[in-house]
Amino acid sequence: MRLRHIEVFNAVMVTGSVSAAARLINVTQPAVSRTLQHAEIQLGFALFQRVRGRLTPTAEAQTLYPHIERLFAQLDEVQCLASSLKSGRGSQGELRVLTVLALSYEVFPRAIRLFREKYPQVAVVHEALHSPQIVSSLVLQEADVGYVFSAISHPALSHEQIGERRVMCVVPKGLLGARQLKSGSMTLAQLADPPVIGLDSRDPLGVTLGHLLREGDPGVKPVMTVQTYHVALALAHHGVGVALVEGCTAASADHGKVDVLALEPAIPVTVKALRPTARPNSLVSRAFTRCMTQALQQIS
Repeated sequence: MRLRHIEVFNAVMVTGSVSAAARLINVTQPAVSRTLQHAEIQLGFALFQRVRGRLTPTAEAQTLYPHIERLFAQLDEVQCLASSLKSGRGSQGELRVLTVLALSYEVFPRAIRLFREKYPQVAVVHEALHSPQIVSSLVLQEADVGYVFSAISHPALSHEQIGERRVMCVVPKGLLGARQLKSGSMTLAQLADPPVIGLDSRDPLGVTLGHLLREGDPGVKPVMTVQTYHVALALAHHGVGVALVEGCTAASADHGKVDVLALEPAIPVTVKALRPTARPNSLVSRAFTRCMTQALQQIS
């Protein structure tokens, strides 16, 4: 199928008629009919059954359509990328920054304060997203820089390690004795008794922790699983159970409600800066990354 065939086929599938498809893509009805006919000749099978003036997709058309939808989604991404390139985002006057949610509470505000001391004229646009969304947005050059805990390697992105934290145990007040609190740490075996809040298995840290908890001796089965670190922290604040989170989230803990102890053995969590390789690493982007690095050091 040629691109024009695909465009017309998609328009008819979306609208349900030749006339509506013609209006959607701004061509005449005869042009839509001719293009469909030509597509069917090239394919060697019918795409629509014509019954009493109405078009009904054939089984072959229904099979093709999910692939056509994915193709149009990719075309939309190309248009977004072209628009981003045309607008010249990432200029000295604006910096678009993405972070995972856990970095947006303590680290990002500190970094902004440091950054604005040196670059008060630069407008910063920030968005908190999940790691896959950050990778996708950077690949499309919709932002200048993104900060994540871990990332899937992508040829269109550069990776820079800017810090490392470890997993911490956030424990509701009253769950631990004085001797345990004085030690400042908890082992996996000591997590067998209190209720534990697990992290979603789609999260890289959640995968690691889930495996360690299951394989430990004795094994630990979380009483519930959540998607974000700050939800786990909030549940610990309300006494639901022990939250296992990275150090940046633990820095937001209310010590009047919880105790924070290091998990032993230590599980490192790397903080990375991601940038599109197709876009120059601007002065303000480099400066903001230095500010993020300093902010991470402040909450050590």
